[in-house]
Amino acid sequence: MMSENELSHKVIGLALAVHTALGPGLLESAYKACLFYKLQQSDLYVEVEKPMPLVFEEVRLDCGYRIDLLIENKLLVELKSVDALHDVHLAQTLTYLKLVNYKLGLLINFNVARLKEGIKRIVNGL
Repeated sequence: MMSENELSHKVIGLALAVHTALGPGLLESAYKACLFYKLQQSDLYVEVEKPMPLVFEEVRLDCGYRIDLLIENKLLVELKSVDALHDVHLAQTLTYLKLVNYKLGLLINFNVARLKEGIKRIVNGL
């Protein structure tokens, strides 16, 4: 079983392969479908658009929040295709990590010339 760090390394490598093949400028949904395909080819357990309920004061609320990709039930991946990542994107990913109690998340923006500049690792201090 791979650790969160090992999984993140593998996901980043596959995301780089997708970005190299497609380049920037496509919709988030295209990158998500291609990365999902590559992850499945790598024999990883991946869930797409995983529903994430919000629990508030002991009430479970299905508000429509969804994790873009959940890998091996331990690595959360949020994908974007935007001009630039902003603090709100980082905050969203960290909030998702806290709500589902996972340690590590990746925020990946595919709409950049070099994907390395569009990847942020986000750690939940639990």
